[in-house]
Amino acid sequence: MSEENTTRIYTVNLAKAWDTPKYRRTDRVINIIKEFTQHHMQTDKVKIDQDLNRHIWSRGKTNPPRKIRLRMIKEDDDTVVVSSFIEEKMSEPETESAAEESVVTAEKEEETQKSK
Repeated sequence: MSEENTTRIYTVNLAKAWDTPKYRRTDRVINIIKEFTQHHMQTDKVKIDQDLNRHIWSRGKTNPPRKIRLRMIKEDDDTVVVSSFIEEKMSEPETESAAEESVVTAEKEEETQKSK
């Protein structure tokens, strides 16, 4: 029986970490992420991606992020890999040209008001 990898994206609120002493906050954030993953993906095998770990620890032990966007991938062997989710925004050329046109028309309106 081979299942496909299950991928889910969550935003996790990490504010509970501020209930712990300052010197343990980032440790608590890591535990919150592991607990959240275990609860939502129904597995005890959780691995945190190295880039996510660096991002969490980037501001030190006392000032972790308040919330974080995560991508959770459940592999065939019931292991969940948690990584940071970065949304790739697609910029449509039509939207950009429409925005430029609206700026140009706004500038023209300002010029006509000044000349009056």
